Amino acid sequence: MPNIATFRFLLLWMLFLCFACTARAAQRGPFAMRISCGARQNVQTKPTTTLWYKDFGYTGGIPTNAKTSSYIAPPLKTLRYFPLSEGPSNCYNINRVPKGHYSIRIFFGLVAQARATDEPLFDISIQGTQIYSLKSGWTTQDDQAFTEAQWSQGIILRTVKRLSCGFGQSKYGVDYGADPRGGDRFWQHTETFGEDSDRPRSVETRIKQASHPPNFYPETLYRSALVSTSSQPELTYTLDVDPNKNYSVWLHFAEIDNSVTAEGQRVFDIMINGDVAFKDVDIVKLSGDRYTALVLNTTVVVNGRTLTIALSPKDGSFAIINAIEIMEVIMAESKTLSDEVMALQKLKKALGLPPRFGWNGDPCVPQQHPWTGADCRLDKSSSKWVIDGLGLDNQGLKGFLPNDISRLHNLQILNLSGNSIQGPIPSPLGTIASLQVLDLSYNFFNGSIPESLGQLTSLQRLNLNGNFLSGRVPATLGGRLLHGASFNFTDNAGLCGIPGLPTCGPHLSAGAKVGIGLGVSFTLLLLITGSVCWWKRRQNILRVQQITARAAPYAKARTQFSRDIQMTRHNNNNNAENGPILLSR
Repeated sequence: MPNIATFRFLLLWMLFLCFACTARAAQRGPFAMRISCGARQNVQTKPTTTLWYKDFGYTGGIPTNAKTSSYIAPPLKTLRYFPLSEGPSNCYNINRVPKGHYSIRIFFGLVAQARATDEPLFDISIQGTQIYSLKSGWTTQDDQAFTEAQWSQGIILRTVKRLSCGFGQSKYGVDYGADPRGGDRFWQHTETFGEDSDRPRSVETRIKQASHPPNFYPETLYRSALVSTSSQPELTYTLDVDPNKNYSVWLHFAEIDNSVTAEGQRVFDIMINGDVAFKDVDIVKLSGDRYTALVLNTTVVVNGRTLTIALSPKDGSFAIINAIEIMEVIMAESKTLSDEVMALQKLKKALGLPPRFGWNGDPCVPQQHPWTGADCRLDKSSSKWVIDGLGLDNQGLKGFLPNDISRLHNLQILNLSGNSIQGPIPSPLGTIASLQVLDLSYNFFNGSIPESLGQLTSLQRLNLNGNFLSGRVPATLGGRLLHGASFNFTDNAGLCGIPGLPTCGPHLSAGAKVGIGLGVSFTLLLLITGSVCWWKRRQNILRVQQITARAAPYAKARTQFSRDIQMTRHNNNNNAENGPILLSR
């Protein structure tokens, strides 16, 4: 058993109430987990004070008050229901469960305010294998209030009917005082298979060899039985079943009739749907003694809709039976490759898929309910399911396309057109060698087309139109057009390089483009630096000229004044030589 248990519910309306799992281990007691769905705290139920854990492990749904439909269901007050707004499928994922053989029981209930006509119908799967579909009318039948299955080594045994015959009441194993390792089975009581066809018998004598591994049946089960009558010696039980399925039939016996004291006194054949399953059954001989448990088991294929068990006595004796178990044999489904499951989970997160997609559990199984948009096929080499198609077009998706999409190694068709996905086209997409159709049209992808897409030699159709892509279309893609491939690059204003698109400039390598970019940047820096220097020098020259211009009138006046002084001095010298007339007569 893996370290995670997944219970998947695909339903029209609600209904998971609770379940219990029991693992049988030889060296320690059973592992048991009971969940009260919708409960916000742990609860204990009377009269056994059984512990039920508060709700956890669910992928969606709504908690609410519960109304149980049968006395068989435990007295719990809450449930979790799943309307269509929560998606077409939801799961309970239980992590870190011990390895072992598991008995899984799921109880059903109704929303407390539900009308009498509100009878939800849905499917249930365990670990990707569908085990049960609720049928109309289940709310009025006590034994339809739950479904139960045992899981071990790739085989699932789903309980169809479990009967205790003769005196008594319908009980769980715990009410019989059974060993907990028996899985606490529910035994529906029946006092007769038909009017005047049998009579009940019971004893208080201890039954030997009852509660033994691996099944640990309750000893009390064998203390009551139905015995055929002289008016109808053959003991017959008929059950309606689904056609074209395999059924495992378990018949329980103990010789508790005081009239039979030795071997050979009660011998009968057991026939199932008219074919002899066991011949000359002598309980005392086969079990070794009176009051000793005997269990006979066989598997039959039922093509019709009824399963009939007939016990036909020999030599005037009567038939006897203590209990009957009928289980449908279901082969566990192969699961999806874990790497591809992880890739889809990454995609779910990256695109922000809303709950209505119901991407919970396994993408491919049960086969009746694959994930929305996912196409699967069984890979014969690995015996695992793989994803070979993914169609999520026109779903209003946003987000981005993650690199993990390349882990879908078997993908042949990928259609994400008509959404609002942004960002670049991931280069690892070009490693999916099986890809034949890639449609990313009418989104918001930007950047260049990865060169790696040219490596997709199986690619027949590529639609990248209606995006914001730019740059040269890879030459390898352009060459594919000559080989009949259908490519569409229109409505991308920045694309160039193939017929129908603008002509590109000289094709340069990435290193050359970087070099040119650095060169241009350096040249611009030099130009800017030179311009700043020239501007500062020019400003200095202009400043000097302005100062000179302001000083010019003052300099001219000062020159004239000096000349006048010099002339005056010259005239005065002439007077000094002639002498002034100081005295007058």
